[in-house]
Amino acid sequence: MKVQPKKHLGQHFLKNEAIAQAIAQSLLCRLPYKKVLEIGAGMGVLTKYLLEDQRFETWVVEIDRESILYLQAHYLPITSRLLEQDFLWMDLQKFSNEPFAIIGNFPYNISSQILFKALENKNVVCEVVGMFQKEVAQRIASPPGSKEYGILSVLLQAFYDIEYLFTVGENEFIPPPKVKSGVIRLIRNATDTLPCDEVKFKLVVKTGFNQRRKTLRNALQSLVNDKSILSHEIYSKRAEQLKVSDFVWITQQLYS
Repeated sequence: MKVQPKKHLGQHFLKNEAIAQAIAQSLLCRLPYKKVLEIGAGMGVLTKYLLEDQRFETWVVEIDRESILYLQAHYLPITSRLLEQDFLWMDLQKFSNEPFAIIGNFPYNISSQILFKALENKNVVCEVVGMFQKEVAQRIASPPGSKEYGILSVLLQAFYDIEYLFTVGENEFIPPPKVKSGVIRLIRNATDTLPCDEVKFKLVVKTGFNQRRKTLRNALQSLVNDKSILSHEIYSKRAEQLKVSDFVWITQQLYS
C-alpha cells in the first residue's frame, strides 16, 4: 500500500532518507520541550526519524485520510498521537499549554499560513523546522538590505532567530515540484512582547513594504495626519533597509 500524492493538498513526498534524517536532526531543543508536532506526514519518511529521538514525544497532524491509514498501519507508536484534522484550524493552545516544536515538509500553498499561525501562538511554539519553496525560505531568513527581505521576514524575526539550513533539489520528491526547496529553522528569541502596539507594528510593516520601491516618507503618508512627523531621516529609507528595531521605533513615533 502506498499513498498517492494529491495535487489539491500540495503533496510532494520526500523520498531521500538522508535528507529526512537531516531535517529531523535539525531540531535543537535549545528551549527544552516535550512535544513535537509534525504537519503533513504523508508516508512517514520524516516521522520515522522523529520517533527515534527520545528528547520529545512526536505527534502528527494530517488531513489526508489515505495518509492516516498508511501511518496507522506502518507506524504503530504514533497511532494514539495521530490527529486527523487541518493544522490551520487547530487550537494550538489546547494541543499544548507548554512550549512545543513544529516540523514538516510543508505544502507550498499553505506554508506562509503555517508560519503566521505559529506567530499567533508564539507563547507556545518555541521552535519550527520546515521545508519551504526555496524563495520563501530565503525571504523568511533574509537580513535587512536584501531584495528578499519583506513583511514575513520582519514579523517573524521580531520573535524568532531564523537560520537557512540547506537547499533540496526538485528530484528528491515524488512528484518533483517545479522549484527547489529550502529548509529553515526558527527558534523563539527572548522578546516576550514588543515595546509598541503589535497590531500597529504589523500595519506599519505591511504599509511600508506594500510600496517597497518608495521611501517610507511616501509609503507611510496614509498613516499620519501631520506630515511633519515624517521629517526624520529614517523616513528617507525604504522598508527593506530597516531592522525590526527601526520598525518598532517608527511605530512608537507614529502612535505615541
